[in-house]
Amino acid sequence: MSTSKIKDKYNIAVIPGDGIGKEVMQATISALDELDIEFDYIYGEAGDECGQKTGTPLPQETLDIIRNADACLFGAAGESAADVIVKIRQELKMFANLRPIKSYPNTNALFDDVDFMIVRENTEGLYIADQEELTENGAIAKRIITREAEKRIIDYAFDYAKENGKSKVTAVHKANVLKKSDGLFKEIFYQEAEKYPEIGTEDYYVDATAMYLITQPQSFEVIVTTNLFGDILSDEGAGLVGGLGLIPSANIGKDGALFEPVHGSAPDIAGQGKANPIAMMLSAIMMLRYLGENEAADKFDAAILKVLNEGKTLTSDLGGSSSTMEVAEAIKDNL
Repeated sequence: MSTSKIKDKYNIAVIPGDGIGKEVMQATISALDELDIEFDYIYGEAGDECGQKTGTPLPQETLDIIRNADACLFGAAGESAADVIVKIRQELKMFANLRPIKSYPNTNALFDDVDFMIVRENTEGLYIADQEELTENGAIAKRIITREAEKRIIDYAFDYAKENGKSKVTAVHKANVLKKSDGLFKEIFYQEAEKYPEIGTEDYYVDATAMYLITQPQSFEVIVTTNLFGDILSDEGAGLVGGLGLIPSANIGKDGALFEPVHGSAPDIAGQGKANPIAMMLSAIMMLRYLGENEAADKFDAAILKVLNEGKTLTSDLGGSSSTMEVAEAIKDNL
């Protein structure tokens, strides 16, 4: 969601990270520089290579760069992703993770009319592994669900729906088994829904949702769910619309926002110029909307759509033979 602020110049933290993160970041920055907006890029290090060089995958200096910026663009982290991204979310209280699932032309999308948003709680639950430990008999992991965090993310989902012309929010849980934790999530969902009478509501178990994403994805508009469920369903959603190379994401909190593709560092193709930059570019478009630069975001989005529609300049994951920067140049030509 937009901060509704437009400035003469934006300070953008740029963290290329590992593997193809550097390549897709370079392509995206080159496109952003074609827009009629002034950016001041402040580069920071994070990830596996940073850890090998400095002894930590996420230096305090990088955290400070992100904290002091208007927004952050993040490329990819390798094996240290949990120590980097999860820690950034926690340190900067980025409680909302947004994963748009949208069909684009000339991709491997299973349907051509999918367009919904997954709003995922970012700060608690099993995913953060905050209280995971080994015991003599095996291992224990605690799943903590709090009223404060779940109310906050549910309100965010309803506000997102209201601001973006969506008519329905779907809550996803497993309250039939996790009666206390997910039971609380479901209870809070319907309590908060009363504040948004114009928005329709429904709730499904997470396993049923996984099936419905395959059989009737067009029925979803906004999905709100807890951390781990959101992570899993987001990747299933990526499979619906052509793979991780087309999925952007946003991590948003009161004190900052970070935008990143979800494809990871892909070491098998790193340095070969094969990476699809579109997920990183779509993440940058989410950043532009967060900054209130909707006209520029629309222009950038239209350029990407035109290149995909033409189908002449595509990376290998979409059946083409173009390089990362060739795709970037084609998109820039349409800006």
